[in-house]
Formats: sequence, structure tokens, C-alpha cells
Amino acid sequence: MSLSIGIVGLPNVGKSTLFNALTRKSVLVANYPFATIDPSVGVVAVPDERLSKLSAFSKSAKTVPAAIEFVDIAGLVKGASDGEGLGNQFLTNIRETDAIAEIVRIFEDDNIIHVDGKINPLKDIEVINLELILADLQTVAKRQASLAREIKAGKKEAIIENGLVEKIITLLEVGKMASTVVADEFEAPFLKQLHLLTSKPFMYVLNKKSGGKNLDEPRGFTLDERYLALMAFFKENNAKWVIVDAGIEHELKDIDDKEKQELREVLGSKDDGIDNLIKKGYELLNLITYFTTGVDESRAWTIIRGWTAPEAGTAIHSDFKDKFIRAEVIEWDKLLESGSFATAREKGLLRTEGKEYVVKDGDVVEFRI
Repeated sequence: MSLSIGIVGLPNVGKSTLFNALTRKSVLVANYPFATIDPSVGVVAVPDERLSKLSAFSKSAKTVPAAIEFVDIAGLVKGASDGEGLGNQFLTNIRETDAIAEIVRIFEDDNIIHVDGKINPLKDIEVINLELILADLQTVAKRQASLAREIKAGKKEAIIENGLVEKIITLLEVGKMASTVVADEFEAPFLKQLHLLTSKPFMYVLNKKSGGKNLDEPRGFTLDERYLALMAFFKENNAKWVIVDAGIEHELKDIDDKEKQELREVLGSKDDGIDNLIKKGYELLNLITYFTTGVDESRAWTIIRGWTAPEAGTAIHSDFKDKFIRAEVIEWDKLLESGSFATAREKGLLRTEGKEYVVKDGDVVEFRI
């Protein structure tokens, strides 16, 4: 399963630096707008201590983690929806991703220019979100024009979709995301077909700098007003967000974990935030993990939450869905507690499940086909 998260933001907020820290893959990082032109894609392993424990349990020769894709996308500027800067390319690239990680800068540094000349994370978010909203308005306006002809032709589905489009336009015109629209069971399929940018799952990545002037660190007894306004926005919109230090993690990306932690503490960074970002991204895409484990290999398989056993089997091979007979299932921690599959079976912990079983996060599964 290949699902991707686009890293977006204004120029010089740390997108490519974050991408480097995430993927350990070299991409162009420069201190000027539009340093990134072509999107770079990196496959990132999802941190999961359950997998390493299962691998040790089975004495596996090979361990394969779950993974998601992060896409480093060219910086956006005001007017992108009208083609300013690399706007058209930006919008095309982001339209191809499944979710959006919007990175905003929360540190002050005179040596790293900001496109507006000053740091204001909430304003940055408003600029980016407005461009996405304006792009979506163009999309739905074109669709509405097409629907008018279909309605005249007497197509009932066009009437349903037009009602949805009118709802979306009303929300977009007051600065709301398409994700806030309430679509009924008849409208929902049409909403998906519109492929709107603001209907994608969103998370915000707050990029700070160890040793720098960070807005999330108190000055005296109070937090910076800009940070308080940002938190109020997140609360009002029930937004998902994480804090990372992209710069320090880029510097430490090639160092082993033990030494990395020691250096991080010396530099005043408690943790990297990168693992948390990857996990949050995985959740953002509504993904869960099940495992297979044995002497040859322990592997984490990625599926969409709510999939049944036959559907989950397609992560291994597409034939598993049609050829599915049954699955033997046990929770990962109960397997470890049992000490072996044989003991788990004796205790009745290893269950046989049929086609209707919905696979849970953390299940260890063996398919019978």
C-alpha cells in the first residue's frame, strides 16, 4: 500500500531540512525561495517497538517495518492559486498526495530569511490555507458549470452533486476547509471524486531550533502571543500538530541512536519529534499495522483501519482476498507472554477467524488460503 504525505509550507521554513531528517535522503537545501523545484519522495519506516520484540521472539533472520511516503514539495507563496511562484506545480504535486503535513516556523533567526521578513506562524498557515481554498474554489466552480448542463439534461445524480458543491462553495467562501462539509450518504461519493486539496487530512508541524528564540518557550512568565494565538487556532479547529527540530535532526541523521541522544542532550533538545511525526502521519492516514512473524522474517503490514481479514491479506498478496479460507489471530503481547505459538494455542489465545473478522492494530496473523 503506497500512501503519501506532502510536506508543504512557505519558502525557508525547513521543509527540505525536515525531509532530510526524515528520510536520510539527500535533497537540495538552500537558504532562498524555490530551492526545491521537483518533489522528492522518501519512504520512511514507521517506528514500532512491537515489531522488534516480535523479531527477537521469533529469532527472525529479517525484520521489515511498516512504511509511509513523505513528499518534499516546492515552497508556496501568496498568489499560488493564480500561478505565482511555482504555484501551479505546487498545487499539482500536493493534489497527488493523500494527506498534508504543513510545516511552519516557530523560531526567530536573522540569518535565515523569511519570505515575509518576520515570524508569525498563524499568518503563515492562513496564507497557505487560503491558497488551497482558492484553488478548491476554482475546482468546484468549474464542476458547477459542468453540472448546470447535466441538470438541464435531467440527470438526477447531477442535482445531488450540485447540492454538495453549493455546500462546499459556501464554506470555502468564508475561509473554511472542504473537510468541514457535512456530506450525506448520497453526496459522499461525489465529495471524494472532486479531489479537493482542503478535504485531505491535515497536520501541522511546528519547526523549532535548539538554542534559538523559539515561540513555544516562555519569556519570563508568559508565552509569546504569536504562539498562544497558534494554540488557540489549533484548539478551535481540533487540529493535529507536532513539534520538531528539523535542523538538529538533519545534523544528527547519520549518527547512531545512542550517540545521537547524547549529542541531542548537549544541544538542549530532549527528543527529536521525528518519530512522533511519523507515527502521527501514519494515524493521519487512518492506517494500522498487523504482523506476521517467524524464523525467516518478522514483518509489519500496513492496512486501512476497519479492513476485514480477506482485505488485510491483500497487503501480502492480492490473491489472498479471493482465496481466503480463514486466519489464525493473536494479539502481539499475548503471543510474547505465551512464549510460543504452541502454548498460545493450548491456552486458547490463538483464535481462528473468518471472513467477517476486522483486523485490529497489533494483531499477529497467519492466513490460510
